[in-house]
Amino acid sequence: MTATARLAAYLELMRLHRPIGVLLLLWPTWWALWLTSGGLPDLKILVVFTAGVVTMRSAGCAINDYLDSDFDRHVERTRNRPLARGAIRPVEALVVCVLLLMVSLALVLTLNRRTQELAVIGALLAVTYPLGKRLTHLPQIYLGLAFGWGIPMAFAAVQDKVPPIGWLLLIANVFWTVAYDTFYAMADRDDDIRVGIKSTAILFGEDDRLIVGVLQASALATLALVGWNAYLGPWFFGGLGIAALTAVHHQYLARRREPAACFKAFLANNWFGAAVFAGIATHYWMQP
Repeated sequence: MTATARLAAYLELMRLHRPIGVLLLLWPTWWALWLTSGGLPDLKILVVFTAGVVTMRSAGCAINDYLDSDFDRHVERTRNRPLARGAIRPVEALVVCVLLLMVSLALVLTLNRRTQELAVIGALLAVTYPLGKRLTHLPQIYLGLAFGWGIPMAFAAVQDKVPPIGWLLLIANVFWTVAYDTFYAMADRDDDIRVGIKSTAILFGEDDRLIVGVLQASALATLALVGWNAYLGPWFFGGLGIAALTAVHHQYLARRREPAACFKAFLANNWFGAAVFAGIATHYWMQP
């Protein structure tokens, strides 16, 4: 394999060719940074958290593919991942993961002690999440915590504490993550049942869309509670209204439970996160 092909395989291992995972981590982190800062956060903190999202997401992908390589070979959507197809060796994936974790550590060491302590928990969540799908049908809850752990870290970095509204925002993110990752799991449901992977899509069965709808409504209601407690105005609630419309669109996409359509519903959640962020940012931007 040429050096160019190997580099491409490493980038593919880190999913840098598919930014949706980074965006789904970035939006809740930015929600928290703007809320805790009362608007545009300090540039250094913004850069550190944005870069940290990319490195931790990439590290999580590397360890996920290392642990799941045997399963990925038997799932239509994942059988061409670099480890599953043999483009790189398992030890190379581990090295990539360790290097990315070292970069993440260097980033977090520029922040305060409380944020560093929370980062240890975040790293453990990121690297152990792939094991959850072997143990429980609710790995999406674990993923929600892993994907949302930037929220308490952001509050800690700015305020040196995590107030109740920070934990409330994390709960909203868990509801949202379980909803969109159930769409993701619905796309793989048949293959997952065959190879023995557990997920909410399998657990929910024929009630999947109904339960996802309840989760989407719960996320929106919790975000509304966050906005109420943070004294956010009409701009925020307008953004929340747009997010609600995107949730309806996700349900429409997945109405027949076709795998490709369910995966589109998952991808479209980027616009949910963007709408919520736009509402928060515009609220502070429009303040006199």
